[in-house]
Amino acid sequence: MKATTDSASPVFRDPKPATEWVRKPWRERLEFVADMVREISTLADPQQMVNVYGERMMKILPSDQRVSLSRRDLDYPFVRVTRVETDALDLNPWKHRDSLPILRGGLLAELIHAEKATIIEDLQLSEDDPSRKYLEGIRSICVLPLFDQGKSLNMVILGRKDNGFSREFMPEQLWLSNLFGRATANLVLKEQLREAYERVDRELKVVADIQRSLLPTELPNVPGLDIAAYYQTSKHAGGDYYDFFQLPDGKIGMLIADVSGHGTPAAVVMAVTHSIAHTHDGDPDPPSKLLNFINRHLSARYTNGTGTFVTAFYGIYDPRTRELIFANAGHNPPRLKRGR
Repeated sequence: MKATTDSASPVFRDPKPATEWVRKPWRERLEFVADMVREISTLADPQQMVNVYGERMMKILPSDQRVSLSRRDLDYPFVRVTRVETDALDLNPWKHRDSLPILRGGLLAELIHAEKATIIEDLQLSEDDPSRKYLEGIRSICVLPLFDQGKSLNMVILGRKDNGFSREFMPEQLWLSNLFGRATANLVLKEQLREAYERVDRELKVVADIQRSLLPTELPNVPGLDIAAYYQTSKHAGGDYYDFFQLPDGKIGMLIADVSGHGTPAAVVMAVTHSIAHTHDGDPDPPSKLLNFINRHLSARYTNGTGTFVTAFYGIYDPRTRELIFANAGHNPPRLKRGR
């Protein structure tokens, strides 16, 4: 591999395209940049954002080749090729990273691990350099490291078939490339967060469905009573619970409970409470027997030391006498409203 770097090249010809861009009226350049950032601001897909930025920047600083690299999760001398301007490589690097080519050694690996912005002219690559495939016919390259957490984890290589990159424009190009890289990273993070929230939302909906399946599907038919129930959690799942128990002599048991907190943790304790209540196989009369049974098992195995608690009301209604006896464990007291 033989290359002439910017420090060893005494003569350089400013490329006409870059010079023309700088010499354009400031209003024209301002309008061009404003249109670019305006279009970018409407995009939610980082892949589209990169394409739009690349097309616009080609008008400012034309090149014959553009290669994007990454060394995330890779140690020296490995490098991953994430995008190639003149190749059929058109994979989304954020969604198909495992399908992207990985090179061992060669110029591209040396450059990204060196973490330096530079210009290389009169580029010559050895026959066995794996970078040759991506820089065939290229005479000069502009190396732009993209920093993340203080390290050049990504890099853009611009290539020309002549010695055509200007050092005068390179600081701004490095600046713009890194600002755009941070914007892209933020967009990727936003997309990852959105997907994570969607996964959590789907899981919470499953939890909510399971929780609702623990509630009575049908309300009991009790002579002399009209029974209705309404259930609405503050989130997908919660700690509210009600249940009915068919008892001897036509009596009906009514359990209402509320777990402290909200969401999935409360729903889990609610499911545990449901399970404990349905394992009680003795006579639940008086009502305090069932609440004592639930409290004993909850505090011994599940809520002791966690700060979680459950309030509960359990009543037994006898349709023959139209009497309701109940026990209350920290729950809101029942309300009796007499008809006129």
